[in-house]
Amino acid sequence: MDSSVSHTHSARRYGWWLASVLIVLAIAIAWMARVTILRGVAELWVVSDPLDHADAIVVLGGRMDVRPFAAVDLYKRGFAPRILISNVAIDPLAAMQLWPGQTEVTRQILIKFGVPPDAVVKFGDEVSSTYEEARAVLDWAKSSGARNLLIPSELFATRRVRWTFQHEAASTGIRIIVHPIAPRGYNVDNWWRDEGGLIDFLNEGIKYFYYRLTY
Repeated sequence: MDSSVSHTHSARRYGWWLASVLIVLAIAIAWMARVTILRGVAELWVVSDPLDHADAIVVLGGRMDVRPFAAVDLYKRGFAPRILISNVAIDPLAAMQLWPGQTEVTRQILIKFGVPPDAVVKFGDEVSSTYEEARAVLDWAKSSGARNLLIPSELFATRRVRWTFQHEAASTGIRIIVHPIAPRGYNVDNWWRDEGGLIDFLNEGIKYFYYRLTY
């Protein structure tokens, strides 16, 4: 066999061997650094505005295990004199009067944990998305003269919530303050170890890009 051909084959075999070794090393390094990488991904995704006093705390629909309780905490710490709750669309169980519905239960949670009834204000009319909630909250703010709104939201939803509200409020001068809250079960340091954390991260990634493309 021609020596040049043999040399070429050897070089190719060495190249494939080297590439394989580099790939294995890269995978090993990524695996060893996975905690740092995954924590960094969460820290980059989650957005947080400096906490400041506002005209109202906004409780969006959904995540009743997190949002109302965060609103109570912020209210008791004196960050706003009232709490707005989303008047969400009636679900089938509420329509059959099998439970009071999300809006009423949210109101009851707030009152049970010490928020005066007259400090709880409903906004919207059977809203069914964050976009509709943003429009409804801004309508309330314009009619009431509110200039600052504080919105507690679970970690991975913060980016979509802030973008949606700031996008709709861009020409109004109303300031949006988004405050991240960790759901029960996971935080930025361990979200990938919890099924709920993985699902929330993937869902919010999809929702965020959908909102950016749609609105």
